[in-house]
Amino acid sequence: MKTLILLSLVLSASAFAANTKPKAKCDDEANYPLITTAELKAVADKKEATIFDVNSDESFKEAQVTGAVHYGSVKGAFAKHLPKSKDAMIVAYCGGPACTAWLKAASQACKAGYTNIKHYKEGISGWKKEQHI
Repeated sequence: MKTLILLSLVLSASAFAANTKPKAKCDDEANYPLITTAELKAVADKKEATIFDVNSDESFKEAQVTGAVHYGSVKGAFAKHLPKSKDAMIVAYCGGPACTAWLKAASQACKAGYTNIKHYKEGISGWKKEQHI
């Protein structure tokens, strides 16, 4: 009887697990470590990262992180703008701490096999504040 109950519990847990799909790694914000403004400025100045701005065209024309690529302008040919090395640093950002659009670029790079993707959570609003723009 105990074996039957245990078997029933195991089968129920397996069925539940099969019907509950965990969030894909690439679509999970927790997969992407944050980068500070100072760290981003340093890698941007040294051109040590590929940086994607996932803001509107108007916002990008007004201000962007040094060397950033406008995601909206390249999303159809996104792969061409990625570095050759899959472990090269990629940084994605959008408007500010509440904005989630950055995840489009980060997720796309992750799904392409890139492993060193960071999120600049302060976004362009934080960048402009720190750079006095």
